[in-house]
Amino acid sequence: MGTNVNLTPELERFAQACVETGRFNNVSEVVRSALRMLQDAEQRKAAFVASLEAAVAEGDRDGFMSSEDVEAEVSAAIETVRSRKR
Repeated sequence: MGTNVNLTPELERFAQACVETGRFNNVSEVVRSALRMLQDAEQRKAAFVASLEAAVAEGDRDGFMSSEDVEAEVSAAIETVRSRKR
């Protein structure tokens, strides 16, 4: 498959600089690497969004706690641990 990609002058200079460092053999390798990084970032973003949606669904199912409720629960747990040490 032969796809032509038009880069801005700035991106072309950057890609050429990457080749000149010896890390890549040509600009096509630079572009493929960039696309793999974009693909990975998109997959991580999708997984993060899915986890947020799962958390919202859990909250809808089990109920939400206010920040005050969370603070009270954490404080009670800390006090329980402290009282055991005495």
